[in-house]
Formats: sequence, C-alpha cells, structure tokens
Amino acid sequence: MRLQAYESSKSYKHKAKIYHDKKILNRNFQPGQQVFLFNSMLRLFPGKLKSKWSGPFSIKSVRSYRAIELEDPASGRTWLVNGQRLKHYLGGEVERFTTSTHLKEP
Repeated sequence: MRLQAYESSKSYKHKAKIYHDKKILNRNFQPGQQVFLFNSMLRLFPGKLKSKWSGPFSIKSVRSYRAIELEDPASGRTWLVNGQRLKHYLGGEVERFTTSTHLKEP
C-alpha cells in the first residue's frame, strides 16, 4: 500500500510540474526596449490604492543570468534588476496619477 501511494504521489508531482512549466512565459529582452517594472516592496499603501507596475523604463543592457540593466529616461539613472520582475511595454501613453491630501489642524 505504501509503495502504491509513493508511485501515485510521484506521478501527481510530475503532472503538476508539466502543467506549471507550460504556464511559464519565455520573455526575451533586447537593449532599447521599453518595459514595466514590478514593485514587490509596495508597503506604504497596502491593497489596491497604488499600481504595482512602474515605468516605462528602457533597457540599457542585458547581462547573463537574466540580469537586466534599466535606465530611467526622465532622470538618466541606471540600476540592475532581475528579468522576472519585468514585462514588455506595448506602447501608448501612460497615465500618471498624483494625489495630494491637505490636512487641516483641528
């Protein structure tokens, strides 16, 4: 009975791995492309108040092991990020909302 349970769990893990591997998108980035950056450290306003995607940024260089050097077109600042945190920017105008709240003293 134990041997049969082991074989069934092994086949289940194999099928689950095949299913999840089919869902992985292969993203190839080239220098000069526009991308969005996923902000995983968003803690100031939890929930859905602020978008987790920022950008668009341009790719300056692609390095080994999916390390990508980004450049901010507005400030010219560059930094390295993991390629899994990026997604392609397909064009169009990006709306940037700013909200300010003025507090009055009681």
